[in-house]
Amino acid sequence: MSDIIQLLPDSVANQIAAGEVIQRPASVIKELVENSIDAGATSINVVCTDSGRTSIQVVDNGKGMSETDARLSFERHATSKIRQADDLFNLHTMGFRGEALASIAAVAQITLKTRLKGDDVGTQLSIAGSRFVSQDPCSCPVGSNFLIENLFYNVPVRRKFLKSNATELNNIITAFERMVLVNPDVAFTLYNNQNELYNLKAGSLRQRIVDVFGKKINQHLLTLDIDTTMCKINGYVGKPESARKKGARQFFFVNGRYMKHPYFHKAVMSAYERLIPEGDQVPYFIYFTVKPQDIDVNIHPTKTEIKFENESTIWQILAAAVKDAVGMFKDVTAIEFDTEGQPDIPALGDAADEVKAPKLQYNPSYNPFNESSPRRHDTVPGQWERLYDGLAGSSTHQPSLFPSANDGIVKSKASAIPVDGIMQSRRFAQPETPDEVATEMPDSDMPETVLESPIEEKSPVHYQYKGQYIMTAVKSGLMIIDQHRAHTRILYERYLAQTADRKAYSQKLLFPETIHFATADDTTMRAILPELQSIGFEISEQSDCTYTINSVPAGLDGLNYVTLVQDLVATAADKPSSPAQDICHAVALELARNAAVAYGQVLTNSEMENIVNDLFACSNFNYTPDGKRVLTLLRQTEMERLLG
Repeated sequence: MSDIIQLLPDSVANQIAAGEVIQRPASVIKELVENSIDAGATSINVVCTDSGRTSIQVVDNGKGMSETDARLSFERHATSKIRQADDLFNLHTMGFRGEALASIAAVAQITLKTRLKGDDVGTQLSIAGSRFVSQDPCSCPVGSNFLIENLFYNVPVRRKFLKSNATELNNIITAFERMVLVNPDVAFTLYNNQNELYNLKAGSLRQRIVDVFGKKINQHLLTLDIDTTMCKINGYVGKPESARKKGARQFFFVNGRYMKHPYFHKAVMSAYERLIPEGDQVPYFIYFTVKPQDIDVNIHPTKTEIKFENESTIWQILAAAVKDAVGMFKDVTAIEFDTEGQPDIPALGDAADEVKAPKLQYNPSYNPFNESSPRRHDTVPGQWERLYDGLAGSSTHQPSLFPSANDGIVKSKASAIPVDGIMQSRRFAQPETPDEVATEMPDSDMPETVLESPIEEKSPVHYQYKGQYIMTAVKSGLMIIDQHRAHTRILYERYLAQTADRKAYSQKLLFPETIHFATADDTTMRAILPELQSIGFEISEQSDCTYTINSVPAGLDGLNYVTLVQDLVATAADKPSSPAQDICHAVALELARNAAVAYGQVLTNSEMENIVNDLFACSNFNYTPDGKRVLTLLRQTEMERLLG
């Protein structure tokens, strides 16, 4: 039997590695910029064409490479970062595996120009699909200049599955932000299609955060700084008032490397318990400095998942540090003991004896019952019986608690009466007969709380419990509806219909609102602007990622329109790879959540009646668009069982 196991060619092995390391244009930029940082660059320029599809160029002023190193750098596992296995536990550089350049060369066409300081000429090297093309001397500045063209040109399946240019640009900006935030002493620029997106000067960490995310974030940052024998933690956390439902800037870095760590995220958020609404997020920029041998960064190809040796202890240190920062940010006036030169406030001394209580004067002989009261005029007109002449023989209607089937409904204004936490909205009219109040719920395999069809007949009397639930009687029991979720479902389908029909009602703002976005959010804003306009927003672009809100959809009175648009953009940014229809759904859902009646809002009977009727006119009245239950049914048999 012949042997069947064989070694793969280097070109095939490099393409396999490229599938893990190089996933999209953002991965190329990340690897090249990290190499530039390891080379000691103080200025790094990134230039993209078509969001990296056509070309990516990274230029730095680092140490550069010799002719031999330039050729060897594209070989697999060729690196200057480590020499032996023990070096993996004492890493001080971003890269160390020696796979990045080999992986990029396997799926793209590369031109490299590089020169060492002190050399008269540099080296120009060309590689395509892991194949060496040429190497010649050239004139170039000190440092390295990588030009990556036609990414995935020889892997058409990978190129086919790249997302839109806007999505890929968002990924590039995300990777770029993570690198610039951890290297504030390095100047960066980022261009896409000759448009300058970032031009960041070297400076302090706080200034770098402001340059990336805008001046507004500066007023919400609290300093975090603690140094222990186990780790050092510094950076910034947001004030409680900076909390947002979506789009909060949250970054963890360890030894100059970005990481994702849900466990440490819980430690940060634990400091904001009872300070911010549940589900809201605060921004933070937290930097850990630990001994390299106490962490393992080599557990994932992207190096964003890092294992800590003393994870639980660091969790406690982090939680205490954040609580301390949040607890001290309020400026409380201290007691001033130095009173020199201050006006004296006289203390209550001997003068207290001279103070006399005021005397009360009254007439002891006054008796109000001895006074003759003014004559009350009779409000009933004389001969009032004539008003009812001609009505003899007609039956007068008296509303009763249990009317007969022939009784009609007398409509009158509703009134809300609180009874033991229940807002009873009572209409002074007689309901229909019990047999006509509601139809029986279908007994099927579906859960009891899921209705198959709308209730065509129901009680006209609704009750509101603690400003959160609408309760109405049906034939088979008691139906309980979450008022906020129900209204969210109603508005969601309404906004979707407006988007599809491109017909929406707008309300002009007396004073237009100005809103500024960071560069990453600006690309998302441009992508969803047509959807926002179809819903009823009128937003005009000014300059430098700044927009003006001129009109909003009708029915959004009382909302903060700037925060609303920011939440809409953040929601759309969570679905960067989704088609336009999915983005429309996300925008409609976020808008419906903000415009729906809030918990605690007292509703009249007519308002509850409208919500119930509109809910059962929806395509899906059992669940909200994000899958939360809207209503439940407490059956009559269950109530009888509970009451024994």
